[in-house]
Amino acid sequence: MVFEPFKKKIWLSSPTMHGEEIKWINDAFQKNWVTTAGDNITEIEHSAAQFIGCGYAVALSCGTAALHLSVRLAAEKLYGRTSPDKGALFGKKVFCTDMTFGATVNGVSYEDGQAVFIDTEPDTWNMSPTALERAFEIYPDVKIVMLAHLYGTPAKFDEIRAVCDKHGAVVIEDAAESMGALYKGRQTGSLGDYNIVSYNGNKIITGSSGGMFLTDSFEDAEKIRKWSTQSREAAPWYQHEEVGFNYRMSNMIAGIVRGQMPFLETHLAQKRAIYERYKEGFKGLPVSMNPFDEINSSPNYWLSCILIDKDAMCPQSRDGTKAQFTHQKGKSCPTEILETLAACNAEGRPIWKPMHMQPLYKDNAFVTAEENGVSVGEDIFERGLCLPSDNKMTPVEQDKIIQIVRSCFE
Repeated sequence: MVFEPFKKKIWLSSPTMHGEEIKWINDAFQKNWVTTAGDNITEIEHSAAQFIGCGYAVALSCGTAALHLSVRLAAEKLYGRTSPDKGALFGKKVFCTDMTFGATVNGVSYEDGQAVFIDTEPDTWNMSPTALERAFEIYPDVKIVMLAHLYGTPAKFDEIRAVCDKHGAVVIEDAAESMGALYKGRQTGSLGDYNIVSYNGNKIITGSSGGMFLTDSFEDAEKIRKWSTQSREAAPWYQHEEVGFNYRMSNMIAGIVRGQMPFLETHLAQKRAIYERYKEGFKGLPVSMNPFDEINSSPNYWLSCILIDKDAMCPQSRDGTKAQFTHQKGKSCPTEILETLAACNAEGRPIWKPMHMQPLYKDNAFVTAEENGVSVGEDIFERGLCLPSDNKMTPVEQDKIIQIVRSCFE
């Protein structure tokens, strides 16, 4: 079946502006606070801490900066600093979510650490508590676990926390994709020992960029604040006693976030409606939606994804940066669906390629739940894809997306 391309591109997840944002950008402009300080930053730090349910929040230039400084802080508190010219980890291992975006992991490398990747479990597509326990049996000295909530779906946090507590490890919670998602009634971003959210352009609340470090510790918040402003000491001149970073958020970016926050519940409802419409529209197809724990969690539905049944996969190959497929009647694959969507001017994406499969990290250790080494994450990457999930997509446009996907199985 041939479909007429959309006249206006259907995005995976683009910023949704409401007009309130420009009010706070203009406020910063009129007050001449076009810098990394100002009322907007103060306000969103307060509102983020209040909404997420923690004591303190520090606004930063991006979620990646918040992750980096979280790693640095956790490492220094646990291990001390062994050398002023080496990263805080300096050869030590950190257990990391395997199926995630590279930013989750890169902070470990910034601090000269070694990421050990923990395989995915099928119920939420997040870190497997069973694989994590196996990892501690292999590497008992590890004291930091970097956990990401994939596509806005909370991980099995209590099970992961129990494993970490058993082995005396702390949790860095990467809630970049999951702002507004709940786990047992608590906001993600409040569950770990060190926590972050992101305001990147494609997130459910955006500032075009930006991120937030979240904590219940005043001392930790102040340390992050100091590091993010070039580690300036409290002296009447510019004095530096440790390495710092230019990681503070702009007051202009904070103005966008400030204007976005009142619309979070609206965005959550729109994203959920998209997920539910896909779920209904794909009935009868050999696919399933990205799963979540319906008893203990409420996702933010940031991205709607599908997983093709194993016996409904047509031949597909991925080599380096290229992908190919061979169509078969009644079957399809992520490559075919994504190429068909792209031909119709709609944006989908592959599932995050697991970190242990990345050329950058191919030599890092990887731990699966079973000793046979069969990877759940590799299988999800092979059979899964992210669908257009933009909350400005109309029901009519989404219905056409559904028909395009269905046509791939004809």
